[in-house]
Amino acid sequence: MILKGVEAARYCARPDPARAGLLIFGADPMRVALKRQDAIAALIGPEGEAEMRLTRMTGAALRKDGSLLLDAIKATGFFPGLRVAFVEDATDGLADAVGSALADWRPGDAVIVVTAGALTGKSALKTLFDKHPSAISIGLYEDPPSREEIEDALKKAGLANIDREAMTDLATLARALDPGDFRQTLEKIALYKYRDPSPLTPAEVAAMAPATIEAEVDDLIDAVAEARAEAIGPLFRRLEGQGVLPVTICIGALRHFRILHAAATDPQGPGAGIQKARVNFKKKDAMGRQAGLWGTERLEGAVALLLDTDLTLRSSSRAPGLAVMERALIRIAMSRR
Repeated sequence: MILKGVEAARYCARPDPARAGLLIFGADPMRVALKRQDAIAALIGPEGEAEMRLTRMTGAALRKDGSLLLDAIKATGFFPGLRVAFVEDATDGLADAVGSALADWRPGDAVIVVTAGALTGKSALKTLFDKHPSAISIGLYEDPPSREEIEDALKKAGLANIDREAMTDLATLARALDPGDFRQTLEKIALYKYRDPSPLTPAEVAAMAPATIEAEVDDLIDAVAEARAEAIGPLFRRLEGQGVLPVTICIGALRHFRILHAAATDPQGPGAGIQKARVNFKKKDAMGRQAGLWGTERLEGAVALLLDTDLTLRSSSRAPGLAVMERALIRIAMSRR
């Protein structure tokens, strides 16, 4: 059976112990690992591993000895309770070994949990779980987490009293961060709010959100949009030292100024235009001010210059890319003055 979206998230949180197996696969190893942890913890409880009710094996080990999984599901444990046989990093080459274990599975045997990387629609391993009457197949893709998944993560982190705007900011943060980083951020916020009965505020979310290279690129673009030409050089040198490519900066700047242009031409005003745009919650107020200060004509000039710069960076020109990008940003910043 195949489960997707909300149904998949619900099943990983509360898997059916009467089913023989569960396959979780996806291109993001962290996303797969987190869902696998949730499913196994729900099946055997917090003491399951300490009570030796969890048998782990790698795909490579099972490839060498195809009987390992069958032995694991039939083994008798020292402690009462449900058992799990977990196969990590499985591939299509293990379809026969896993299929044999599923065929011999009987109620009372250990539940089979298998994780894998990205699998195609014709994958033998995926097809095995898709068609098995007592197995579940869950594919995890690069979709942003649903509201239910975010609320479940908040509950696990001990965050119950949340301001409405803070919840919106957390949803935006969940789309921007990797699943593991987002969970760590929630744990950090929960620790910060320990024994604090007041609602979580947007300011507290912003203070706890992790800084990234993307944030430093944003700092550079903000300096351009705020006409702080003198700040561009030092910020540029720092990004250059981190190995950031000029085309990455150009793409970010082009997106920023296109949003400003769309906001400046919005019939309801720049502030309303920024609220409609999909931008980081931390930047909305600043970008609203920027859109109001630039004006439509100068923003069109900035976008045109960035498009020309992007073409130069992607062409066969021998001009040094970082120098071309830095000069373009300084020209844009000076044009607003």
